[in-house]
Amino acid sequence: MPMLLSTVRKGSRVRIAGLPLGDMRSQLIRLGLMEGTVVECLERLPGGTLVLLHSRQEVAVSTELAASITVSSL
Repeated sequence: MPMLLSTVRKGSRVRIAGLPLGDMRSQLIRLGLMEGTVVECLERLPGGTLVLLHSRQEVAVSTELAASITVSSL
């Protein structure tokens, strides 16, 4: 069942199901974050920023952006 990336708990691994449209989608794809990609939530920082791990790369995602990305549990 799809959920928002912004609701994922620290330590959870999820698969990206949907990205926002437009320029932000392109930027995420350049970082390797696309539909089907498995990411792990390493940290939830104060203010809501999420630190994600994908292919040994850490990516910080704002709360607003995370709320526009749908994921599914593994």
